[in-house]
Amino acid sequence: QVQLVESGGGLVQAGGSLRLSCAASGRSFSRYALAWFRQAPEKEREFVAAINWSDTRTHYADSVKGRFTISRRNAKNTVYLQMDSLKPEDTAVYYCAADVRYSDYDSLDHYDYWGQGTQVTVSS
Repeated sequence: QVQLVESGGGLVQAGGSLRLSCAASGRSFSRYALAWFRQAPEKEREFVAAINWSDTRTHYADSVKGRFTISRRNAKNTVYLQMDSLKPEDTAVYYCAADVRYSDYDSLDHYDYWGQGTQVTVSS
């Protein structure tokens, strides 16, 4: 079992930056692939970024590539999402997710564990 708690969301102006954190409790955090998804009002939850257990592979949605960076610190059981050059269309609730496998990293159904989410609002 893994419990995930996101933090770091808030209100920021367009062009600004935020760093989201996801703290994990439970066993063997370093064995899990981790990802960030987001869900805007009246839209489906969508993939944002993923990182494998060994921090050797990352993937990003085209909409955030070059602006967002996912990273992890296994010693702190934490995964981060650095978000730069934010746009109003980035406004959403951001969720952290974990699974032991990295295949199908961009699929909602792939992940066994989810956090409760943190709100990010980007004003124009």
